[in-house]
Amino acid sequence: MARRIDFYFDCSSPWTYLAFHAIQPLAAEVGAEIAWKPILVGGVFNAVNQTVYDNRAKPNPLKQAYMLKDLGDWARLYGLDIEFPPKVFPVNSVKCMRGAFVALDEGKLVPYATAAFEAYWGADRDISKEEVLADIAARAGLERQRFFAGIETQSCKDRLRTNTEELIARGGFGSPTMFVGGSMFFGNDRLPLVKAALEAA
Repeated sequence: MARRIDFYFDCSSPWTYLAFHAIQPLAAEVGAEIAWKPILVGGVFNAVNQTVYDNRAKPNPLKQAYMLKDLGDWARLYGLDIEFPPKVFPVNSVKCMRGAFVALDEGKLVPYATAAFEAYWGADRDISKEEVLADIAARAGLERQRFFAGIETQSCKDRLRTNTEELIARGGFGSPTMFVGGSMFFGNDRLPLVKAALEAA
């Protein structure tokens, strides 16, 4: 059986941007396929991880400072430009993540998600806005009218809900979450464990 990584993700997370960037060469190195699984992470938080909202409302200043330093360290290691958006955080990523299915069906998921991550985490652009989504779709080579028609279809809405519920059912609580077989790995810093699991498969 081919080695496979189930990669559940929402473009509204900077840690997911890091993992999305790094999982691709890792998969190529070990000969694994990636099953991209767009989700709505807010739906996951609402269902099984509401403490996220408490932590946002009353952040620990020491942990907050270290988190920003840690994010910067990882971004430099990967050669990415990641900054917390000063204008819009958290962002409503529903339409962006529905759009991931339009891109997936056209074989353009990676350029689409890359453009979305770069827009939000690199350029401080609100990925809930139509004009920003239009630019993201264009960068991925998606035709505008078909893209916007697609994200309003019941199919895209249902697929996003299904993936989100599937992650919750598998024990997930955030983004990025990866599975190798039945083993779950959460977060960018678990990629060495993902690699080890793939090599053992």
